[in-house]
Amino acid sequence: MALSARWSDLSRRVISALVLLGIGAALALSEGWALWIGVSLFIAVTFWELARMTAWSAACTDARDPAQIFAQNIPVVLAMIAGGALLAALTQPPGWALVVLALPVIAALPCAEHRDRLSFTLFGLAIMAVGYELVHLRQEYGLPFILWLMGVVFLSDVLGYFAGRLLGGPKFWPRLSPKKTWSGTIAGWIGAALLGFVLWLAGHAEPVLIVISPLVAFAGQLGDIAESWLKRRAGVKDSSNLIPGHGGFMDRFDAVAGAVLAVMALSWVMGLPQVGL
Repeated sequence: MALSARWSDLSRRVISALVLLGIGAALALSEGWALWIGVSLFIAVTFWELARMTAWSAACTDARDPAQIFAQNIPVVLAMIAGGALLAALTQPPGWALVVLALPVIAALPCAEHRDRLSFTLFGLAIMAVGYELVHLRQEYGLPFILWLMGVVFLSDVLGYFAGRLLGGPKFWPRLSPKKTWSGTIAGWIGAALLGFVLWLAGHAEPVLIVISPLVAFAGQLGDIAESWLKRRAGVKDSSNLIPGHGGFMDRFDAVAGAVLAVMALSWVMGLPQVGL
């Protein structure tokens, strides 16, 4: 492979990383209603992208019926429902919050094509859960925990990219992610573990973070692969063109979503370690 071809997407990856860091930092530094509204807007946009990548029944998209405002604008309406549902869920006890978070998925299912119902349901529920959990983690565990989480995803992506390009080798899952290699994947795990080790060595975290960090990094990598599968199924290159030349919000935050879901699962199994400054 020629050197220029090997690094042809480096500028794209740098801009993507800056977008991720910029939006992530803005949300991480927010508190109270600013945090709630910011995350809800982000989730609304992400849900809009999901809806645009999903096929809809012709019975629900009859443009000749002016009364079917919902059907004619499904992605936009679902985005509004998703953002509003997340805001409402954040004001409810956990039991009711779960019901409210499912509302945008339930509202869309009657119009979803049979082949897309399961994928739309899983991705839709995951998006809502990620938004809710991000707010919960920021409020309950503080800014240092969020910075660690973002750091794990960032290091895994950056080290995985450079190791994959420099070392090459067997592909991790060529059918879904043709460029992802085992060398890059493992480099991401090592980078995440080193971050946990440095935080523990500096006295800012418990030693269990050394083990948890690569697990979270792996979940982030799977989040990236899951979105690649969804885009291939939908026959699109990017989730949207909201970031000109660099895709959509889902393209930039798929790994964060996977990492957040992993942290949520770990909290059920063993509880989460404290991360301090």
